[in-house]
Amino acid sequence: MKKRWLVKLEILLIISKKQSAYYTLFNFLNEKNYVYQLFLNLKNISLKKKMLVKIYGSAVFGIEATTITVEVNIDKGIGYHLVGLPDNAVRESSYRISAALNNNGYKLPGKKIIINMAPADIRKEGASYDLTLAIGILASSNQIQSKEISKYVIMGELSLDGSLQPIRGALPIAIKAREQGFKYLIIPKENAKEAAIVDNLQVLGANNILEVINHFNGNNKIEQTTVDTRHEFYKHIDFPEFDFSEVKGQESIKRCMEIAAAGGHNIILIGPPGSGKTMLAKRLPSILPPMTLHEALETTKIHSVVGKTKNEGLLYNRPFRSPHHTISNVALVGGGQYPRPGEISLSHNGVLFLDELPEFKREVLEVMRQPLEDREVTISRAKFTVTYPSSFMLVASMNPSPSGYFNDPNAPITSSPAEIQRYLSKVSGPLLDRIDIHIEVTPVPFDKLSDERKGENSRDIRERVTRAREKQSARFSDFENIHYNAQMNVKQIREFCKLSDESKQLLKTAMEKLNLSARAYDRILKVSRTIADLDASNSINSNHITEAIQYRSLDREGWLG
Repeated sequence: MKKRWLVKLEILLIISKKQSAYYTLFNFLNEKNYVYQLFLNLKNISLKKKMLVKIYGSAVFGIEATTITVEVNIDKGIGYHLVGLPDNAVRESSYRISAALNNNGYKLPGKKIIINMAPADIRKEGASYDLTLAIGILASSNQIQSKEISKYVIMGELSLDGSLQPIRGALPIAIKAREQGFKYLIIPKENAKEAAIVDNLQVLGANNILEVINHFNGNNKIEQTTVDTRHEFYKHIDFPEFDFSEVKGQESIKRCMEIAAAGGHNIILIGPPGSGKTMLAKRLPSILPPMTLHEALETTKIHSVVGKTKNEGLLYNRPFRSPHHTISNVALVGGGQYPRPGEISLSHNGVLFLDELPEFKREVLEVMRQPLEDREVTISRAKFTVTYPSSFMLVASMNPSPSGYFNDPNAPITSSPAEIQRYLSKVSGPLLDRIDIHIEVTPVPFDKLSDERKGENSRDIRERVTRAREKQSARFSDFENIHYNAQMNVKQIREFCKLSDESKQLLKTAMEKLNLSARAYDRILKVSRTIADLDASNSINSNHITEAIQYRSLDREGWLG
């Protein structure tokens, strides 16, 4: 039976966490063998106590995420050491974390803090790891308590007052967290709706670091953000603000745009200033078929990576991008030291409009040739390679000459033939080879402009386009990456664009008389297949071929000799 004073002393030693208390009692108790042994055991336990915590974040490469393990170890000494290939923004996190904690009643422990971000060979960039590092430090220093911290992926940028700033790539991060079996995702409130698109993952949107600390300490749990993805998606499908009913005249051009939308064909509009090229191009998205849920998720992932989905969640309408002609090739196709998607990837499943095509730098236009063919962009660096999807409709417009009035009978020709040829040669033949439809746009006469009657609206045109696309989807159901006519390669053209003898003879005559180039042959077949689909015809007739031939203006001799 232990003496009462000995039991009290044992309790005192167990409760005490200060090393100095052990040494103070040592001299007094060293003659008592039992208490002396108890002291040694407690001293050894204290010295062996581990201060290591593992917490999880995520890094985005391309449109995919990679889980990052953040290991925080606190030991004797003084210093803050961050390893694992962080960039300058990550290294500067200690200042933001220190200020944010101090302003919310917490502090960095005055000890040696070592943080490792694994895998160590992957570059960590940006300030979105602030919250991950801060919570890891608090957990390692016992300022927060949570046995389930390993079930969380935590990301967020800290302000000095502790509030959380939105991050980029929330949707890819959420998808990766679910794939790897994590139960929770804590991110800034502004990104919560976007990440909540992912099911089987509890997304917790926080406004500041104090909410996260209280959540782990069990004081006030952060409310889960929930989104019924399918319900929200189909509820928000709507028509863009621009409508074809606002376009006066230009019936033949509207027909051409309808064909381009139905088959996903690239199109170039050639005409003088003020003829309505830009107006028509901006209304093209209003007649494209609505995005499927799969297309919407894919498009949202790309826009999430560049931080263009704040507070929006899922993107419902097809993107329409119209970069200025001074754009660089990196901005157009993507890239940079840390690769980001360019305009052609941001146009994925939508429209890329290049106004005044010859004004773009030739090298900028040439880098589009491979993405137009492969419908994806691959950016290679020494240590990694990323791929961005880029399946878009290219809509381009241009003047027929530097003055803009070549082939216009009502305007004088002020450019010499040499100037016109030099202007047109800025657009290379290989690029035009990837544009299915060339159409000349003429100015609208006054009686059409002053007509109060409205033309056919976009809703009716979209219905016809959607029916044609459904027909094409059924036709290409056995092909993995082919969904509409513009995506056909030579093999599919030969299989699905068979002509009768009469149609073959008509096409041969047209190519000989109009001096059409060889590259026009396959393009005419693809466009005629789309015209037949709009007519609900299983075979390509001579009238379909005749109409398709009209849409190859730039292949005729005299344009680009």
